[in-house]
Amino acid sequence: MTSRPAPEPAIATSWSGGVAEIRIGDGSRRNALPGRAWSQLAHQVVELGADSSLRVLVIRGHGDTFCAGSNMTDWVDADSGYVEESFAHMEAAFTAIEDCPVPVIAEIRGVAAGAGCQLALACDLRFMADSARIGMPIARLGILASPAFAARMVALAGPAAARELLYTGRLVDARTAVDLGLADDSVPEEHLAARTSNLAAAVAEQPPAAIRAAKLAVAAALAPQREAAAANPRPAVARSDFDRAIAAFLGQRSAAAAVPPAAP
Repeated sequence: MTSRPAPEPAIATSWSGGVAEIRIGDGSRRNALPGRAWSQLAHQVVELGADSSLRVLVIRGHGDTFCAGSNMTDWVDADSGYVEESFAHMEAAFTAIEDCPVPVIAEIRGVAAGAGCQLALACDLRFMADSARIGMPIARLGILASPAFAARMVALAGPAAARELLYTGRLVDARTAVDLGLADDSVPEEHLAARTSNLAAAVAEQPPAAIRAAKLAVAAALAPQREAAAANPRPAVARSDFDRAIAAFLGQRSAAAAVPPAAP
């Protein structure tokens, strides 16, 4: 009997010198994560940040995509408490990244959507493959944009762009993301890993105390926005719209999976 390979972990960590890497997902569902994996991510970032040898943290997705947000099958028949808890786990992961004492770089392939977009925006720098897209297509799912979600977009792209992207759910390409301020660079996909590695190495060569101080200084400048967002908690979803949207989305996926492939 042939044994099956062990499944990839939802959150995997590796080190190279003073640079740590977190890989998101296992390659399935475009690396969308269930609530427990967001909690695992928060824990992993805090643990890495506590290591004095850490200089830079890189976050990338498994395979050819970054993160499509949350795994919606996790919410089928879930009660409101569980759904709200899932969003709290996501926000804890984003906050852990923002509070990590060293620079965090997002390397984005494929798509960074919904919670995946927020994951990228919580990082200090974002490099995107020129074929990648980013955005917050959450309104159609009955998900209510939180003040914290909006604050991250406003801080990078300004209120006008944040409104348009949140109202329409539009995903923007890498070049547009750079123009809006949502990404720092658009790179041909075959050069993306090198772009990330080179920047991580350049940061790692700087005096650690100076880099950590720089991150704290930027965080202090953004503190009023973050504090205002945290002071205005709201429900995560409009429940009836959310339930209908989840059922419709998963129904469409099931129907698509049932269609036999075309003959070559």
